[in-house]
Amino acid sequence: MATLICGSFAYDTIMVFEDRFKNHILPDKVHILNVCFLVPEMRREFGGCAGNIAYNLHLLGGEPMPMGTVGKDFQPYAEWMDRCGVNRRHVTLRSGTYTAQAYITTDMDDNQIIAFHPGAMNEAHVNKVGDAEGVDLGIIAPDGRQAMVEHAEQFFQADIPFVFDPGQGLPMFDGNDLNNFIRQAAFLTVNDYEGELLQERTNRSLDSIAADLQALIVTKGAAGSVIYADGKRLNIPAAKVSDVADPTGCGDAHRAGLLYGIAHHLDWETTGRIASLMGGIKIESHGTQNHSISRSELETRFVENFGYQLAA
Repeated sequence: MATLICGSFAYDTIMVFEDRFKNHILPDKVHILNVCFLVPEMRREFGGCAGNIAYNLHLLGGEPMPMGTVGKDFQPYAEWMDRCGVNRRHVTLRSGTYTAQAYITTDMDDNQIIAFHPGAMNEAHVNKVGDAEGVDLGIIAPDGRQAMVEHAEQFFQADIPFVFDPGQGLPMFDGNDLNNFIRQAAFLTVNDYEGELLQERTNRSLDSIAADLQALIVTKGAAGSVIYADGKRLNIPAAKVSDVADPTGCGDAHRAGLLYGIAHHLDWETTGRIASLMGGIKIESHGTQNHSISRSELETRFVENFGYQLAA
């Protein structure tokens, strides 16, 4: 089952400041702030929600078709996708732009200062869902606002079930926008903070929202997740991990697990556990696409964590 993944591609430049921001930022002088942080450690990672989800779904043996817009600097990322065997037929180059960029500086207290340049992502609406053939399932992940609105409508009109994953893009939408996404989507996934914001913006409870969907999934970090489906509330445990190296990208890995379970018509208890395990595997590695796992390793870890065999 081909899964169309509409979302962003980005380069994440991650720098570590070996001190604490609070030691260099004077609270009574922020109106004239002028600081420079020495960052001897730096790395550049391939990221963006579409890229991350596609990478993880490919690890699971799914058939991801990521769709997004990128800039003139995309060649190293393109070569990485080719090495990984991830389809990039619907990755569109926009000349004169850069691929979206996130510049992240982290201090010793894990505080972060982030500068984000959307670049080509702002033109993601040039891609159309109808350009992709043989699509049975989709996801709307964070992307340009216009693209998220138009792609949701295109999935809906084509009668292709999709997951709405607003993520950090949720604040771009008001209650009417969000209720329209809920009407169009088959599935919706948010973290617990986004779930609170979703309720506030729509003036609806999670139970009310779930009633309009096949499933609503709320992730809760180390506390696992909750799936509202078929009138039930399922508590899904978090997977055990050997090391908490880097939580960045865990949500995208979790989304890939959800897509895999939905595509293979698995029950929600199993689908949620696959998603939980993928998030756990990701958190053990730095970066969003540096982890890897074989099918046999995945099945072994699934049994170790949840006590039964993964059939699909």
